[in-house]
Amino acid sequence: MQKPEPFVKPDMIFSVTDASALLKNVVETAFPVIKIRGELSQITRATSGHMYMTIKDAGAAMSVIIWRGTPVNFALSDGLEVIITGRLTTYPARSNYQIVASNIEMAGVGAILKMLEERKQKLAAEGLFDASRKKPLPKLPTTIGVVTSPTGAAFQDIQNRLRERFPVRVILYPATVQGQTAAAEVAAGVKYFNRAKNVDVIIVARGGGSLEDLLPFSEEIVVRAVAESEIPVVTGVGHEPDWMLVDFAADYRAPTPTGAAEAVVPTKISLIQDLDNLWHRLSSNLTTRITNARNRIESINIKSPRQMVMERAQRLDDITRTLGIIINAKMVDARRKMDAVARMPDILNNKMINLKRSIEHSGQMLNSLGYKNVLARGYAIARAADNTIISSANGTKKITSIEFADGIAHI
Repeated sequence: MQKPEPFVKPDMIFSVTDASALLKNVVETAFPVIKIRGELSQITRATSGHMYMTIKDAGAAMSVIIWRGTPVNFALSDGLEVIITGRLTTYPARSNYQIVASNIEMAGVGAILKMLEERKQKLAAEGLFDASRKKPLPKLPTTIGVVTSPTGAAFQDIQNRLRERFPVRVILYPATVQGQTAAAEVAAGVKYFNRAKNVDVIIVARGGGSLEDLLPFSEEIVVRAVAESEIPVVTGVGHEPDWMLVDFAADYRAPTPTGAAEAVVPTKISLIQDLDNLWHRLSSNLTTRITNARNRIESINIKSPRQMVMERAQRLDDITRTLGIIINAKMVDARRKMDAVARMPDILNNKMINLKRSIEHSGQMLNSLGYKNVLARGYAIARAADNTIISSANGTKKITSIEFADGIAHI
């Protein structure tokens, strides 16, 4: 780069204001448009809506201003590598130079993908992509809510496909699908339908575009709104290869807006086929039931009243014979018991005779073994004063009485 010739003479004297104005004019004239690549830091948003930050690399840093209304298609964060397009200027009040950004983009697809992967891991760790959160889509929705741009091709594709397949009522929530406000508007649309409860399913859609253009559908505010939706959400963002983070949080991800319309309603032909199949199954089942019932009825053998009476009479005869056998057996048993009772007096007499004989025999034995009979043969019993028998002459006790067979003699 050629070094410019100096136009300020050494003997010129400027006021601070004049020197600052001159420097500002030189910088803005020399750099009407410039692209600077670096890493963002110290990002702040003023109450006016303007954003202030610093872009830096390993050797230097520069202030950046993004005026309110300047489109930014993704969330800015410290450490994010970007390419800023704008004009270089100075700020005399602080004697520093800065770039006023007219456009800001991520520094290459790799940086965007890295940012998306980090955000994906963070949201996945919170459980926003869990399969257990997925809600089934309604079979036959009557009203469908669509969050997309009213002027984009996506909304027209959705309407055309719905009319072709199965016409239903469609409620559009208009939202920009590209730019700084897109994410907030899409999230607001999903939240609106959940508050109103006026649709059966929600479609979040956008046509194709670059990775940068689709970034609003990977913003946290959109992902969280879809994950928290009580109404099933179908996404159709971009084309088949395009996967945004909102697709992981949705209950169903379609490859295109048209595919989203196909996912929420069946075709009239498929419904007619389903009804035909159901009719055939019901008809076949009913025919089978009727046939089985007819077979059961025909298998029933209805008896005549005479036959029923004869069967009852036969059964009564069987019962009578059985009772006769039982009664006869009981009579025989009773007669046997009565005969046994009739023989009881003879049995008792015999027992009494035998008992009397036994008593007499015992008496005879008692008499024969008693000491009285011994005394009658001439023997005597000597007793002491305490009536004990003295059986030895060497005893110490004195004989006080002698018992004979006819009495007792006291000494």
